[in-house]
Amino acid sequence: MGLRKFAFLALALALASPLAAEVQPAVQPGGDIPADFKAPYVPPIPPGGDIPQSFNAPRSAFHYVRREAMIPMRDGAKLYTVLIVPNGAGRFPIMLDRTPYSAKKATSRGGQLGPYPENILSPAYAELVRAGYIVAVQDVRGKYKSEGDYVMNRPLRGPLNRTAVDHSTDAWDTIDWLVRNVPEASGRVGSIGTSYNGFTALMSLVDPHPALKASVPINPMVDVWKGDDWFHNGAFRQEMISYVYGQTAARESDEDWFTAGYDDYNMFLRYGSASAYGRAMGMDQLPFWNRLLQHPAYDRYWQLQAVDRILAARPLSVPTLIVDSLWDQEDIYGAPAVFGAVKRSGNAWLVLGPWHHGQSNGPAPSLGAIDWGSDTAKWFRANVMIPFLDQHLKGARPANIARVTAFEVGTNQWRRLADWPLACMRGCPANLTPLYLAADERLSFRAPAKAGFNSYVSDPAKPVTYRARPNLSPWATGSTWRSWLVDDQRFAEARPDVLTYTGEVLAQPLKLAGTPLVHLVASTSGTDSDWIVKLIDVYPEQYPQKPELGGYQLPIAMEVIRARYREDPARPRAVAPNQPVAYEFALPAVNYTLAPGHRLMVQVQSSWFPLYDRNPQTFVRNIFFAQPEDYRSATQRVFTGPGGSWIGLPVVK
Repeated sequence: MGLRKFAFLALALALASPLAAEVQPAVQPGGDIPADFKAPYVPPIPPGGDIPQSFNAPRSAFHYVRREAMIPMRDGAKLYTVLIVPNGAGRFPIMLDRTPYSAKKATSRGGQLGPYPENILSPAYAELVRAGYIVAVQDVRGKYKSEGDYVMNRPLRGPLNRTAVDHSTDAWDTIDWLVRNVPEASGRVGSIGTSYNGFTALMSLVDPHPALKASVPINPMVDVWKGDDWFHNGAFRQEMISYVYGQTAARESDEDWFTAGYDDYNMFLRYGSASAYGRAMGMDQLPFWNRLLQHPAYDRYWQLQAVDRILAARPLSVPTLIVDSLWDQEDIYGAPAVFGAVKRSGNAWLVLGPWHHGQSNGPAPSLGAIDWGSDTAKWFRANVMIPFLDQHLKGARPANIARVTAFEVGTNQWRRLADWPLACMRGCPANLTPLYLAADERLSFRAPAKAGFNSYVSDPAKPVTYRARPNLSPWATGSTWRSWLVDDQRFAEARPDVLTYTGEVLAQPLKLAGTPLVHLVASTSGTDSDWIVKLIDVYPEQYPQKPELGGYQLPIAMEVIRARYREDPARPRAVAPNQPVAYEFALPAVNYTLAPGHRLMVQVQSSWFPLYDRNPQTFVRNIFFAQPEDYRSATQRVFTGPGGSWIGLPVVK
């Protein structure tokens, strides 16, 4: 059998070998080129390479035209500006937004280019383009592609700014260039912006260009010591340290912030004082950070920059729609303060929406766990903002906008109001209804007959958090920073160093519209202290409409005061130990109706960490530089009864 198999294999190989020898390779090395072969023409590589000097992309189907310009200022600096122009015949008003956050990024939303303004702009600005407005977004001087030097919240020319330029002059020069050099422009301009950009919008009103016919400052930075970004009533908002770092460490804000930890609570506690943490992060190199450290009190440095004071000192000639967010986690003080300062001019209107900081620019059907039942921001833009701008920039018919348009939380309805009351800082007016704190940790609209107090120990080594841990950095992925002002406060109620006062179940709706006033009578065994007061709506334990809200403690308004500034914000003074002291300060504006079955609650505590730096509870000259041995526990007492503590509520009948 073996020989037969071998013979068969040999025969097969013999038969196959001639065929294998006839197989030719696909290309013969060194073979002849056919006579009729013609090589394709290959152009030479150009001297400049394969990227042309300019490229005109096809955009004929786009609904807008995007252009860039470097606009010269009076001192020679040129500011980078992006214009988004409606693609159609006609002349259009211009809405100018001056920003430190990159005009290029603001006009390349999501990085996806497309034919509609929604592809590159926020919903608010896309709606403006669709409504027939040119949107111009400009890098402020010294940021991103603009020339010049950047100064945080650059003061007006004067004692704090010895140069010839400020945000007012830059706005004037920009508007002057736009109306002269944009062929599609109608010659009428509005200023607009949110947060820092809201501040620059307000600056355009200081010495307005004749072509400036309207302004919409949204959640503007106004007084950064009293109640906006850097301080609240003297307590330093140390969660903003990373913002200062990001904005001032590099022109393009591209210097990364590394906290070396997930939970800001641990990070700030590890380093102690705010200055020690800043030093560890290299912030001593940053001029603005050093100015913050040098001005912890409300001295002339801050007073001269307060925009409400600046605008109150001159007539407001430009119609201005001031937009406020009732739960603004960054600039909750500014909008109502500006309205109060300029409303006598007759050129100011106010909007109060149920939003976090900047939420009016996008979708806003809800905030945190609370659902409004409609897109409140879209309603505002369609029914208030664009009609307001059409009237003043296009000559359209009067918009019939109320002096104050306020969303009433609870009923979830927009209300037309004739005015908005000013904040009461001292000497409560008769139109505030006292809600009294009682020693049995109850609340009542009847003054308690019996004097008493409640107490707790405030330990700086274990400060009360401002939201449930972990406390992620405001700018970290997954952070709840935008909605923490509506967080359920049960996490705080459970702590022994938080006093909780609760009212009876409401039998009738309770409507609040205005600015609550805190009248807190308290003592500390230390020589300095912080006092945080929260006004809270407690939902029924069973809430069939949304079961997860059963027992929810929804903050209506919350604020802090630093005891050393109780008498004079510019001149700190120690507190006499164990002596009752009356503290009066305003809570943020509210427009809120509590439903029957709900209850009022007030919480009092002495730390709100790490949002605010810890008070050492011993008086030191500058809390920024407090040493570890300065931080001491203190026994805190809140007094009730005749001459005791109450909250003045703006009750509307």
